[in-house]
Amino acid sequence: MYVCSACDAQSPKWSGRCLECGGWGTLALRTVDLKSTDEVAVSPAQTVDLGELEPGVGFNRRQTNIQELDRVLGGGLTAGSLILLGGEPGIGKSTLVAQIAACLTGRQATVQAEGEVIYVSGEESAGQIKARFNRLGIKPEKIKFLSETNAEKIIATINQLKPGLVIIDSIQTIYSAAVAGEPGGINQIRGSTVGFLEAAKKNNTAIILIGHITKDGALAGPKTLEHIVDTVLYLETETNHDYRILRATKNRFGSINEIGIFTMTATGFTEVPNPTLIFLEERQNITGSVISSITQGTRAFLTEVQALATKTVFGYPQRKASGFDLNRLQVLAAVLTKRANLNLTNQDVILNVVGGLKISDPGLDLAVCLAITSSLLNQVVPNKTIVLGEVGLGGEIRPVAKLEQKLKEAERLGFTRALIPASNLTSNKIQLVKIKNLRDIIALLGG
Repeated sequence: MYVCSACDAQSPKWSGRCLECGGWGTLALRTVDLKSTDEVAVSPAQTVDLGELEPGVGFNRRQTNIQELDRVLGGGLTAGSLILLGGEPGIGKSTLVAQIAACLTGRQATVQAEGEVIYVSGEESAGQIKARFNRLGIKPEKIKFLSETNAEKIIATINQLKPGLVIIDSIQTIYSAAVAGEPGGINQIRGSTVGFLEAAKKNNTAIILIGHITKDGALAGPKTLEHIVDTVLYLETETNHDYRILRATKNRFGSINEIGIFTMTATGFTEVPNPTLIFLEERQNITGSVISSITQGTRAFLTEVQALATKTVFGYPQRKASGFDLNRLQVLAAVLTKRANLNLTNQDVILNVVGGLKISDPGLDLAVCLAITSSLLNQVVPNKTIVLGEVGLGGEIRPVAKLEQKLKEAERLGFTRALIPASNLTSNKIQLVKIKNLRDIIALLGG
């Protein structure tokens, strides 16, 4: 610790001039021995015996009545949790939190919030917030607005009112008087968030922080807040679609594999209970089109894989992928060439996962291979056929996880045949065609 010899002011770092008395060259390093008997003794902290705690203590969930959101959160909004909601500007973050506030305080809520909702905004006025609520058809019952950017004042208000939910829009506009720097800086964002975390745990209040992403796609700076908060939610979209995907990249109270799907309307977000219909709408049974299934948490839904194989104009064949790992596509193309005797050395291969999904499920491998083969041989995959399987480097088809769940979803939507790995055993009523290697799918297409 650096101490001024003129006024005894303390500073964590050296400076040529004391910030308190203005003296030059008065700061000197002083070492404090905490073990000295002259110093004030530190009392030990109180411990808690976890074995004596009742199950569920301090783990109260409040359902928001928005099923897609509750699924992503792990069953509802946990009291005392600190949630970070991020996304691109204009994607609908403020709209989503306004609907959450309405569901927790309105008459349509299945579980009422304990206390009021405080909406804190450093970007918009009370009139602008009220106009948004009117546009969304929300009656702001028990919703209080606070136009403040000082973290200490906001925390003092939380300690006084003890609301059930606090919404901070946005964390980049908040500053703390105890931290040096301008609002929006890394130190200010981190210092303010730590203060909100303490307030959330102390008052058993759920706090939602809205954070903007940087030009590099990072949330509030590179990994600045993710280690502090309890839950990190991302709201994503595709420019060519009118729906939004809500996913959790961190969740201390549930799984991070769940996703919620919404459509944006003039009156706010509308839930999509059956996402399969979105990803398969306007599908045409053409060459290079194959239906497969993926799982996100406890949900299984079907998706369409499209491939296009065209003759290379230049000497080097191109590989392009949208929604699928490009390196994985390179591997599968090499396996098709080596193990299935398909000549892709003079073919450009373009792959697309319909709907803007980004999929890393290896169970999609067989569908990708079949889509490429279908486009190359100009043969249409039979309609109402679903394809599942992981492809190894030897051309063998490996089993996939949660096959029963995927097949039940396909059967519910009217699919009558499934191409699955031969090693997968199942008792579904849907017709099963078991595949051992890639040459079997070539035979199915008449190649």
